[in-house]
Amino acid sequence: MQHTSTEKQSIPQERYRKFLKRFLVQAVLLLLALAAVVILIDPFFHYHKPWFGLKAVLTDKEYQCIGSLRTFDYDSLIVGSSVAENYYNGWFNEGFQCKTVKAIRSYGATADLCYLLDAAYEKHDLKYVFYSMDTSSLAADATPTYELTGCPMYLYDKNYFNDVEYLFNKGVLFEKIPYMIANSLIGDYDENDSYNWAQWKEFNQDMALGLYLRKAEIAPMKEADFYRDTLDANLGLICEQVENHPETRFKIFFPAYSMLFWDNLYRTGDLEAYLYNMEQAIGTLVAYENVDMYYFQDETDIITNLDNYMDTLHFSPEINRFMAEQMIAGNTAYRLTEENYRERLSGMRELSYRIVEEYMEPYVDLIKVDYGQ
Repeated sequence: MQHTSTEKQSIPQERYRKFLKRFLVQAVLLLLALAAVVILIDPFFHYHKPWFGLKAVLTDKEYQCIGSLRTFDYDSLIVGSSVAENYYNGWFNEGFQCKTVKAIRSYGATADLCYLLDAAYEKHDLKYVFYSMDTSSLAADATPTYELTGCPMYLYDKNYFNDVEYLFNKGVLFEKIPYMIANSLIGDYDENDSYNWAQWKEFNQDMALGLYLRKAEIAPMKEADFYRDTLDANLGLICEQVENHPETRFKIFFPAYSMLFWDNLYRTGDLEAYLYNMEQAIGTLVAYENVDMYYFQDETDIITNLDNYMDTLHFSPEINRFMAEQMIAGNTAYRLTEENYRERLSGMRELSYRIVEEYMEPYVDLIKVDYGQ
């Protein structure tokens, strides 16, 4: 039987339609399979806590912190900036009979940390919040910075329609998932070391001094209440958390920065304003019945020994452990009360000026100088 010319033309078209149909079906199946892999393994814990015996491998806070707060099982939080990342969760778990996860934001701005607290409280009743309060956070802008700094908002906003950025992400499929599986099955990853970065860093005087760029000129000292509006806004955010959750014990503490930090505050003219901010914050927060406050910034033996630091702020895990142990023991030597906090801050003021005038003197010739423009 011979085919007409029209019939001959229709045969390739029919084959093309069948091929296109098969291709589309296979493509859809492949995409569904890829999405299923991401959903089942879920290295950012966007949908669920770890399954299949995999560990909670937490190494990327901007992508994982918000998911872990929404999906993990816990009753307490370690809250703070990068200086809080090197706490070993088990110290608090054993010392306070609780189960902790970390709520970490690199800059430690109050608004960002309160955003994470809100996420945690959505589905969790918290026994403890161990809040590492950075002095600079009281002078930071009191609005969340996640979107402004380029964080993956598809993991934050609860809009599952934009999850395509997560489900069909080459980095997730070929880097994050294999990394999680490898650390779970063949690595020695310890879940208590979430976000810990110290194992790859050096802490010594040379490192600390090498990363400190000292201002050549000393700026005029700002008025003590220079940041008053920002301070009030940040304090309002923290007080709201404390007041809305009377069942939670907030253990708020100021960590031990190096003397380089205080020298820099003096030279930039911020010293008196930052001391004022702390005094106002402590005076407000220490009055709450569900708040315990601890102060480590005036621990002279620690902050003047630059071998404890890698820069002006970041201290070794040994210092993290020291502070955790004092809080676990309830050591009154570091406890702030309504009766003693003014005296402690007065002592910190004296120490900060002594740092500038005495403790820094042996290091002046070793420090790089910033001459500005």
